[in-house]
Amino acid sequence: MLPTGQVNTLDPNALAGLRRLAKDDSPEALAAAARQFEALFLGMVLKSMRDATPGNGLTDNDQTRMYQSLLDQQLAQNLAQQGGAGLANALIRQLGGAQGMAVLSGDRAATALAVSPVGVSRALPARTAALPPAAESLAPRAPAGAPATADEAGSEKAGPGPRSFVERLWPHAVEASRATGIPPHFMIAQAALETGWGKSELRQADGRPSFNLFNIKAGRSWGGDSVSAETTEFSGGAPVTESARFRAYRSYAEAFRDYARLLTESPRYADVVGASDAQRFARGLQQAGYATDPMYADKLTRIISGATLRAALSG
Repeated sequence: MLPTGQVNTLDPNALAGLRRLAKDDSPEALAAAARQFEALFLGMVLKSMRDATPGNGLTDNDQTRMYQSLLDQQLAQNLAQQGGAGLANALIRQLGGAQGMAVLSGDRAATALAVSPVGVSRALPARTAALPPAAESLAPRAPAGAPATADEAGSEKAGPGPRSFVERLWPHAVEASRATGIPPHFMIAQAALETGWGKSELRQADGRPSFNLFNIKAGRSWGGDSVSAETTEFSGGAPVTESARFRAYRSYAEAFRDYARLLTESPRYADVVGASDAQRFARGLQQAGYATDPMYADKLTRIISGATLRAALSG
């Protein structure tokens, strides 16, 4: 990250620095430029506030006003570095697209990127009897024989672990983010919830992977390959085991593309597409009928705001 705290926000040369940063096509440069811009804006706000405040005290003179101005400049820098009024983050999201959201993910890791140590459900059905047939197209399922929860402490023993899971899927999540406006780490968190960090991915009868990270069901409109598995659905709050068909893909990239297409083409997910708030994203999925598990949104929110994903992304 380029240092912005060393820049005088009221110095006209700072604008030249912003222009130089704009030529650097990197997310870090974008973040630095956005924060410099917010520091400049906050400095102007503070200056306007000072100008509007009566200053006829015994100690008020040109010297004290000069040092007050310098203090306000530094205060504006500190505010911008600590998040400020949110202007810099808004610029990063608007101008940086998926790269900008990835930068914000790294900056806010302490509050937005991780998995709760409580564990997550692996059998999370999406279909309910009250939903139309189209609801069957998005139905996260895992084999009914799989454990109901995934112990994060033991995830490293059973497979490559969360870090490898994130590294393998991140480029595909970033690509899907461009299509949906959903932060890539939100989608990775959902894939982690659906598959127990990859340990419970659906497989063909011969052991081949289905690459179905989101446990999307193969409804009547699906013309591709599929895999059958026992799944746990919730009816009246109680788990029920049933057999279902799920989509099978040729790669994780194809799985993410199909997931993005389903969300963007179905009006049921209008409140989910573009969601940059973890709770809105998770609640939107549940309210749209993605899962019948009554705790689905809470589990997904904990994954997004927990510690395991944060550690995996910062590795």
